[in-house]
Amino acid sequence: MGQNGTLSFADQNVANYGPLDNEKFPVPALDTAKVKPEWLRQVVDYHGPYKPGMIVVDPGEKHLYLVQENGKALRYGVGVGREGFTWSGEAVIKRKGVWPTWTPPVEMQARDPESRKYAGGMPGGLDNPLGARALYLYRGDEDLGYRLHGNNAPETIGTAVSSGCIRMFNHDIIDLYNRVPTGTRVVVLPTAGSV
Repeated sequence: MGQNGTLSFADQNVANYGPLDNEKFPVPALDTAKVKPEWLRQVVDYHGPYKPGMIVVDPGEKHLYLVQENGKALRYGVGVGREGFTWSGEAVIKRKGVWPTWTPPVEMQARDPESRKYAGGMPGGLDNPLGARALYLYRGDEDLGYRLHGNNAPETIGTAVSSGCIRMFNHDIIDLYNRVPTGTRVVVLPTAGSV
């Protein structure tokens, strides 16, 4: 415990990233000793132009911010789109999924023959690339095809390897899923931008 009765950063990480046995597919603890501290969930100072309740993704920093009151934000480490698969702009979360089915886009199936075996959809589970939760991004009624989602490869957090989606640790996407309703605005900054 810290001096004022709050948990230390290390103790908070144990609380944030312990095993989640109450899930449909129990999520094992994340070995935070193998993760750079900057990729772990934490409250940080935030002085950007976005309003509390908005999500801001900074692909250059590989962080997602859930803007809070009083100059703070909850910051999560993320994995982002690799070169040629980056995007920026505004969107809205119109749909939320728990242990969602993953259906690789036709474009992915064309470039990755291995993904074709899931053309009919891969059921949710620990091996599913969308992980424990998915937040589906739209502009108007158009599904952008991009998601904020968990993943089955935690070592990719802090890297640029996806096909444009924003990946999070399963623990973090569950946390974010529980904090934001449908209708939440999401801003993905240009790669060179910073918050």
